[in-house]
Amino acid sequence: MLHFMRKHAKFFYIFFFLVIISFVFLYIGPIDQNSQPVLVEIGKTGRIYLDEYWRTYDRLRDFYRDIYKEKFDQKMEEKLKLKEKALDLLLEGRLLAMKASDLGIRVSDEELQEAITSDPTFQRNGVFRKDIYLRTLQLNRMSPRFYEETRRRELLIKKIRTLIEDTPILTGADLKDFKGNEEFVKTLKEAMLRDRQQKLLRSYIETLKKRYHVVVHEELIG
Repeated sequence: MLHFMRKHAKFFYIFFFLVIISFVFLYIGPIDQNSQPVLVEIGKTGRIYLDEYWRTYDRLRDFYRDIYKEKFDQKMEEKLKLKEKALDLLLEGRLLAMKASDLGIRVSDEELQEAITSDPTFQRNGVFRKDIYLRTLQLNRMSPRFYEETRRRELLIKKIRTLIEDTPILTGADLKDFKGNEEFVKTLKEAMLRDRQQKLLRSYIETLKKRYHVVVHEELIG
């Protein structure tokens, strides 16, 4: 049972992390303005460029370095398979965005505005401040147009992820062998459900890779 809990605690961490940094691995800018080598081809028109990948990889590495501090070294980086994780995150985001578009899923201007104005980053005393919003973007060398396009895609991906992950359910048979107090059983239920959701999402992504004819030039990242 202890092994089970540790396994799913790790999963919860990864799942939460994916949500937090989802905006990082979206489109970097107009395709025709990127002169970098193409790392991933998605069908005839989809592209993921090398600089997008390294930007995602750097953010991912910084994230783990902040967690592990001085314990984070080359050996740990290789053990965590950060290069593979960065590519998976980047490709997952792009494929889900493409699928959402095909399904006609949209993010309205009102939804986008609500997401931005309710973000504590741009608030003071619980109230949205446009000057803080613009100054924050300026400090991060982003235009409002670029940030809003990126945020819109983040919301789009969250929508389709929710559609996929709401499918699995737990039955009484799944939980019949679980004993313990209410809080303990609740934790197990959540872990099992998240595990099924993640497996379903991974399977869905693999299906999308085949459907959109994904070609990865892994030699570019070693």
